Amino acid sequence: MRFAPFIKEIGRGAKGARSLDRSRAAELFAAMLDDDVDELELGAVLIALRIKSESLDELLGFADAMAARVATVAVPDGPRCIVLPTYNGARRQPNLMPLLALLLQRRGIPVLIQGRHDFDARENPFALLDALGMPRAGDVAAAARGLAAAGIAAIGVDALLPGLARLLATRPRLGVRSAGHTMAKLLDPCPDRSVRVVAVTHPEYLTRMEAFLCASGGRAQLLRGTEGEAYANPRRLPRLVAFADGRQFVQTEGESGGAPPLAELPAHIDAERNADTIRRMLAGDLPTPEPILFQADALAQLAIES
Repeated sequence: MRFAPFIKEIGRGAKGARSLDRSRAAELFAAMLDDDVDELELGAVLIALRIKSESLDELLGFADAMAARVATVAVPDGPRCIVLPTYNGARRQPNLMPLLALLLQRRGIPVLIQGRHDFDARENPFALLDALGMPRAGDVAAAARGLAAAGIAAIGVDALLPGLARLLATRPRLGVRSAGHTMAKLLDPCPDRSVRVVAVTHPEYLTRMEAFLCASGGRAQLLRGTEGEAYANPRRLPRLVAFADGRQFVQTEGESGGAPPLAELPAHIDAERNADTIRRMLAGDLPTPEPILFQADALAQLAIES
C-alpha cells in the first residue's frame, strides 16, 4: 500500500491541506493500527495531522478502524459501563479520577478504566490505581471478571488495541502528541453497553468532540478535563454535555469565574498519599468535592436510563 497519496492530501500545511473522507481515513488509520506504515511515512502522517488537525470525517473514519479491531470487554447485565480514559496522570494536584470511579461503583454502576502512561513529568495513574487495590487486568477476560465481581476494572490500552499503543509510543520520539492520543480517549471497549467520558484539554476540541459524539452515536459525557484526566475540576464545576443515542443535552452549564484553591484538598500527588486522600474522602474524613459528586450523579443517570 502506498501512503504518499494520503500524505500529499493532508501534508500541504495548515492552509493547503485537504481532509480525507471517512472511508479513506478509515483505510489509513487501519494501516497505522496494523503496523503497515513504515516509520518515515508514519511520522509524516502524524505530524501532518497534528498541523492540519483532524476533520469530523477523519475522526469518524479513525473510529471505524478502531471499532473493527478493539478487543471487547463484556459488561454484566444492568446499567451501562462507564468507560474512563486515563492518559495523563497528576501534575500539580491529586488525581481524583479514581475517586469518581469508586463513587460510581458505590452506586452500582460498573466502571472500566482504560489507558496508558508515558509522561516522565507526571505521576503514573496506574501506580495510583495499584495503591487503591485496582491493578491492571492482563486481558479483556480478566477485566470482564473484575466488572462482574467488583463492578470496577482497569486495563491498559495495549491489551485492548496493541496498534493504538504503538501509535501512542511515538510521542517521546516525535516530541508531541498525535491523532492517536485524540482517538485513545474515544476508544470504546464496551460497544452498545458503554458511557464514554470524553475529557479534552484545549477549548477548541470541545466543539470538535461535540460534532463527533453527535455523529458517532452511543452514550457519552463531554467535559473539559482536569490536568487532562476525565474528572470534573474539584475547584469549579465545568460544563457537562451528554450524548444519548442521537440526543445531545447540557447536564450543567458549569460554574463561571476562577477556580480558587480548596483548603481541605491535600496537595500531595504521589501515588500513596494521593490514594490516602481518596480513601479519606470515601470514608467521610475529608469532604468530597461537589463537582465530582455532581459528575458522578450525571453519569449514573446516563448509565441507568433506558
